[in-house]
Amino acid sequence: MAVVQMDRIIELIKLDELRLNALECVRLLDLPECYLAAGFVRNLVWDNLHHKSEPTPLNDVDVIYFDFNESNSDKFIEYESKLNELLPQLNWQVRNQALMHIRNDDDPYLSSLDAMSYWPEKETAIGIRKLSNGKFDCISAFGFESLFKLQVTYNPKRLKSVFEYRIRSKGWLIKWCNLIVAL
Repeated sequence: MAVVQMDRIIELIKLDELRLNALECVRLLDLPECYLAAGFVRNLVWDNLHHKSEPTPLNDVDVIYFDFNESNSDKFIEYESKLNELLPQLNWQVRNQALMHIRNDDDPYLSSLDAMSYWPEKETAIGIRKLSNGKFDCISAFGFESLFKLQVTYNPKRLKSVFEYRIRSKGWLIKWCNLIVAL
């Protein structure tokens, strides 16, 4: 089932010119364990399942990567600047997940996938990247099933109040009226 759902995400991506361009721009950075994640994938699937004729605008585009050897904690600014040159219509948010545990007061993360396993809702913890051979690599910290069941699922690694705040502040239940909150 997971392979079918992964393939469905890739097919949806291939139909979205802006997302394809974004994936190509990020691929050019050649960062380790680098994925476009969160709303980049989640919103696309929810839009499709809600039969929206126009994609929900992206507030930002989360680019995650994992580089233990990066010594400059502000290096992400350079990457965001490069992406803004290539595709300025998007609000790029680039973060090295090898450093994010400090901000989040967690134990060190082991990989991009491990870092995503700490995100407040499980359906956000999905990423995709375009490989140099033109194929796509799609990962998820919790699988894809709940995303396709239109769920927003609480991740117990985070405070429930953070999860609830995100649902309210982002207006997900208004944008996608068939979503089900799963605690």
